[in-house]
Amino acid sequence: MTGKILFLHGWASSGSYKLADTLRILLKPEAVIAPDLPPDPDDALAMARALCEQVHPALAVGLSWGGFLLQQVRGQRKALINPDFRISRFLRTMIGEVGYLSPRKDGRTSLLLSEEMCARYAELEAVQFAGIDPAEQALTLGFFAQNDELTRCGDIFEEHYPGRGISYPGGHLPTFPEVKRSIAPVLQEWLQQGDGKLGKNP
Repeated sequence: MTGKILFLHGWASSGSYKLADTLRILLKPEAVIAPDLPPDPDDALAMARALCEQVHPALAVGLSWGGFLLQQVRGQRKALINPDFRISRFLRTMIGEVGYLSPRKDGRTSLLLSEEMCARYAELEAVQFAGIDPAEQALTLGFFAQNDELTRCGDIFEEHYPGRGISYPGGHLPTFPEVKRSIAPVLQEWLQQGDGKLGKNP
């Protein structure tokens, strides 16, 4: 494909997470921009919006927490992989010091998660689907693992993006074979042929 891909990683991870390389290998974009997102919800969402405006990616891909953030960016073609639209519920199970799961450019190995931060995430959840119209629905695809062990938000996605969800066999964090078999071909077709109802509902 031509153009750039913006990748937004999952919670307590980084831009070095392996899915960024998977997208580079399978979709062969001009470049994959994969920043380390800040844990603060307002800072993270502001960064996601700013990067879409500055980079103008042909496609933005958000995994889990990154999908929660990316869904709130309007006017951008995006693919959400196992987005967690109830992220505050998950975060409240780990309040305190949380270790990062992949290396960060700033060298940090952990973050401090507070109840106040979780409460702010809950506030964002309440308004996360504001501003959706048919044009926005056409710009958005969701991929939902059939054996997701962490979150199942396909029904929520279908409510707001009818016919734009795709179910695939796998777990919460997709492996290289799963992306190659079930996700990358759909994204390639979508980018080549334009919008349409691809795949099947979650």
